[in-house]
Amino acid sequence: MREKVEEILNQIRPSLQADGGDVELVDVVDGIVKVRLKGACAGCPMSQMTLAFGIERILKEKIPEVKKVESV
Repeated sequence: MREKVEEILNQIRPSLQADGGDVELVDVVDGIVKVRLKGACAGCPMSQMTLAFGIERILKEKIPEVKKVESV
């Protein structure tokens, strides 16, 4: 599953980088994906919205086994 998640994150990454941010996959455990937001995303007040309505939504759509995405 980790490889699938990384593949999807690589598709999302250019959008984040366009705004000066990035995302790093930290771990995948029992359907919970742990990521670290970097760059402009790390301190952005909208980062939780990006995480929930962007990254999490897309991952759940593409990989039904994903239960949740957490920022660490």
